[in-house]
Amino acid sequence: MQAQMLAPAAVLIAWTLVMMVWMAAARFPAMKAKFGGVKMARPGGRGQDLEGVLDDRVNWKSHNYTHLLEQPVLFYAVSLIIALLGAGAGDVLAAWIYLAFRIVHSIWQATVNVVTVRFALFAIASLALIYLAVRALSLTLFPDTVLP
Repeated sequence: MQAQMLAPAAVLIAWTLVMMVWMAAARFPAMKAKFGGVKMARPGGRGQDLEGVLDDRVNWKSHNYTHLLEQPVLFYAVSLIIALLGAGAGDVLAAWIYLAFRIVHSIWQATVNVVTVRFALFAIASLALIYLAVRALSLTLFPDTVLP
């Protein structure tokens, strides 16, 4: 069950890289149009300096890429803990649910970005993550207890 538990984490890593490429593919042409090339408005600038400079639709991809480097870190940790200590079918299902909703959240945020829908997608993914966190706690704090 270890590989099955780690597979959603591996897919999320790959998805994060897809979002990185999508972000670059959106930003580079926008930067070329705005600045005459792929450069910042000033030396030493950061990606967040492009807020209000590039079109919001371009920056949405960057926002999502940043989001994929925040909460999913917890997902990677609980996935590893659960895989090492014994994943059950419910754990694997919750991991795939988390992954599915994070991917849909990414696509939504990068294209439509209606916040109420985006929040609902985030909340559902977060519920799956909370379940996984409770399971990781259970497996580490009460290792002799068998939970379904």
